[in-house]
Amino acid sequence: MKLPAGVPYSPPPCPGPAAGADVFREVFAALGLGVCLVDAGGAVLLGNRAAERLLGRPPGGLAGRDLQDVAGTGRRPGDRPAGTACRLRDALREGRAARCDEDVFLRADGAPLEVMWTCTPLSPASPDGGAVVAFQDVTARRDERARHEALLASGERALQRAEDVNAALAWLAEVTMELVSAADTEERLGRLARLLVPRLADRAALDLVAEPGLVRRAACADRSGAVGPVSARGAPQQFRVPPSEPLGLVLLGSGTQQSAPGAAGPGGGPPAPPAPPVPSPPVRWQEQPGLGAAVALVVPLRLREHTYGAMTLARTGSGRAFTPAEVELAEEVGLRATLTLENARLYAEQADIAATLQRSMLTDLPPVEGLELAARYRPAGRSAEIGGDWYDAFPLPGGPLALAVGDVAGHDLQAATRMGALRNMLRALAVDRPEPPGSTLHRLDTVMSHLDAADSATAVYGHLHRAAAGAWRFDWSSAGHPPPLLVRPDGRTTLLAEGHGALLGILPDTPRLTAVVPLPPGATLLLYTDGLVESRLRPLDTGLERLRREAAVLAGLPLGELCTALMDSLGTADDDVTVIAVRVPARG
Repeated sequence: MKLPAGVPYSPPPCPGPAAGADVFREVFAALGLGVCLVDAGGAVLLGNRAAERLLGRPPGGLAGRDLQDVAGTGRRPGDRPAGTACRLRDALREGRAARCDEDVFLRADGAPLEVMWTCTPLSPASPDGGAVVAFQDVTARRDERARHEALLASGERALQRAEDVNAALAWLAEVTMELVSAADTEERLGRLARLLVPRLADRAALDLVAEPGLVRRAACADRSGAVGPVSARGAPQQFRVPPSEPLGLVLLGSGTQQSAPGAAGPGGGPPAPPAPPVPSPPVRWQEQPGLGAAVALVVPLRLREHTYGAMTLARTGSGRAFTPAEVELAEEVGLRATLTLENARLYAEQADIAATLQRSMLTDLPPVEGLELAARYRPAGRSAEIGGDWYDAFPLPGGPLALAVGDVAGHDLQAATRMGALRNMLRALAVDRPEPPGSTLHRLDTVMSHLDAADSATAVYGHLHRAAAGAWRFDWSSAGHPPPLLVRPDGRTTLLAEGHGALLGILPDTPRLTAVVPLPPGATLLLYTDGLVESRLRPLDTGLERLRREAAVLAGLPLGELCTALMDSLGTADDDVTVIAVRVPARG
């Protein structure tokens, strides 16, 4: 505060010596930490109530006593013997300041007291020397630090578990991708064996049931790389499994088996049987049921009541048993492998049913004197589906041979049933009355417009007539179908593009044309579906030109071989392919 001019400054009065001592004692007594005034030899001159309470001493119980004795400084139970020098004693003796954040004093009852302390020497001008020692209980801080460290450790363990789970999920995703992307079952299992090593084991094998008690080793791998499913002797790796071994137990319906010294059985039961001893040469580890390992985990490949086989994981180096988390991960892999095998089985069954149904709907070629007939059908790569391709050949009243090839859009059961209905309707109309092929297709258009026969269908329908002097001719009409191909004995080819019209059933009121072409002696006539000449990567014009070139080169083959060779050379896996061929006799 600024005083008015001319007014002298007078400081406030200071308390006298007696008043100052009283204030000091009040503050000294009220401090929450222990404070002791000690002389140069370490004897306590004065201690406050907090110091007495912390050390378990009665009021006035510290005065005149050696702080080293009453606080037990320099002694840590079970750690240092009594009388060992400590930093506090050294600081008192040398008259210097010191501090310790972690020390142990002993209470009067012998209980340890975690403290931190400071030692501050009195003024060097003091005739007796001495120091002020202040200390406080840090047990709560220690406990809090311990709790913090425990929480930190728990968080690190949780983080590690989360990282392990994420790594396992990423690996399972990789396993699933490999299982679904492989072309066939053998390749899928081979890829799986390579993934299992070294992620879960030093060696891995996948065995499939061949018959009761007999398994076939479909794939195996070790740390050196994948080993194929065929033994060194070149024969399939098949062997019988004793029912007492872990693999035999799994195949008989038990759960996962771990074979290791002291390893518990499934569900915490008694230990599993020990691993079989390593066979002597010349049997290789790939041909051993237990893979020659001291520690093996056998996981069933089973879905519902059907056992496909087992997955064996072996550890040959460390001999470490599989942990519960590893067993759970292996069983998840086994389930995914089992689903792959189940899907493959169902797909194969459906494919077989589809192929059987498809072939049952195709026609047996009739014997015709003087003509050679051949037909081939090949389903698309998606062989579990039923296609709409068809061919037909049947004699007509009066002598001509009817030839037909067609395609109903779609690859399902509906397409197959509509294909069968369309073929049968064409047969009925053709036999009903003698007329040119174009007229028969026109009547088929009319029938289709009144019936739900097919949404989109194409066909070529024609008659083979025997002319005078052994000559032959072909009358035909096309409903949106690729043109027939005429191959002459010298290799010259002609696409028969005449007689072409709209798809079946599209224009029921529009008459259809009938084209006629003579067939030279020894000529071959090919009728086919679009799968032979067209695909997503190949336009129709390109496919037709390729067909002409290939047919010219292969013209000399027997008729059945010609059909097969053309399908092998030109057909694709995207669509069904049907070929029917007729070869007229050469001039005798």
